[in-house]
Amino acid sequence: MKSLLTDTAVKNAKPKDKPYNLTDGGGLYLKVTTAGKYWRYNYSFNGKQKTYAMGVYSDTSLKQARDKHQAARESLAQGVDPSAKKQEDKAAQVALTENSFELVAREWYGKFSGKWSKVHAANVLTRLEKDLFPFIGSKPVAEIEPPAILKCLRRIEERGALDSAHRAKTTAGQVFRYAVSIGKATRDPTPDLQGALPPPDRKHFAAITDPAQVGQLLRDIAEYHGIPETITALQLSAYLFQRPGEIRAMQWAEINFETAQWTIPAERMKRRKAHTVPLSRQVLALLLDLQPLTGRRLYVFPSRTNINKPMGDNTLGGALRKMGYDSDTMTAHGFRAMASTRLYEMGYPADVIEKQLAHSVGNTIRRAYDRSQHLDQRTAMMQQWADYLDSLRDGAQVIPIRRAG
Repeated sequence: MKSLLTDTAVKNAKPKDKPYNLTDGGGLYLKVTTAGKYWRYNYSFNGKQKTYAMGVYSDTSLKQARDKHQAARESLAQGVDPSAKKQEDKAAQVALTENSFELVAREWYGKFSGKWSKVHAANVLTRLEKDLFPFIGSKPVAEIEPPAILKCLRRIEERGALDSAHRAKTTAGQVFRYAVSIGKATRDPTPDLQGALPPPDRKHFAAITDPAQVGQLLRDIAEYHGIPETITALQLSAYLFQRPGEIRAMQWAEINFETAQWTIPAERMKRRKAHTVPLSRQVLALLLDLQPLTGRRLYVFPSRTNINKPMGDNTLGGALRKMGYDSDTMTAHGFRAMASTRLYEMGYPADVIEKQLAHSVGNTIRRAYDRSQHLDQRTAMMQQWADYLDSLRDGAQVIPIRRAG
């Protein structure tokens, strides 16, 4: 096949009153119009005359047009319609774009982030946009393999953020599992990366767990020369071992003295689910003692500077520091570890302890089935725990506790 056109002829071709064609041979030609210059290929397929559009000059050069022309002729030789193949390729590319990791991830985020705290939602989105989208965001979610994910995680690890790398892996896995559920992927590749990263350097909150030291801590709290609200908040931290922020933001309206329960609403819980905390006799007595002081206010432990706000987040930790407990010995969050460590050693069921800590227990069906049983068991455990703390405070030796059940 002899080519007829030159780069100069194509470049200098000017529009006329009517469109015209400059032929290059083999059915390839340049259509020149007042709107522009277009590469076309006329061919016959299954006895029908067809035209294949191959781009606009000068976006597509003469050489590129000839390459496309040759590829189209080879398709015809194999019995494939080049126009139909182009449409199929275009549709496939659109499908890949619609199934990209980024689009699937944003769809997943949009469906679930409304149930998260604002801080968690912001952290997840930042993780996606900073650490994952720039590298695998445009890739079809079904075609992403473990090495591509690992490269993302290595970049995070190399900047000294190992814990963030593990969190990014978790987020990616959630996106892949969502993609599987909606039919845009067949598997989650992140489990294949198990062991690819060093374990995260977990920094646990300092906590006192030795029974004798626990007893001394409780005596120090009882003898602390602070305001009643701070002393009571510390005592409730030991008795109830909820998160410091939940203790500080406790509201009188959340407490039911008749059922001896404190119900923390979902919006104040880390996992965005309401949490019922059984109240021992000791806790009820402490609350009744405090009620004349703050009972007419919203918060059980109001701020000293603004009664419409809860106690400040440094108050409990600051009180412990004044008692002589530095941050490497005991923290406000450490009451949770103190309780869980002792209760596990005393033989209480893991599900009951974890439920009291407001940790997720089991699958959805199991959680629904066990809800009432857990509450009964937790009620018994919390009273026994309060009695045990009192015995330590009063100087008793370590004594066995009857298991809840």
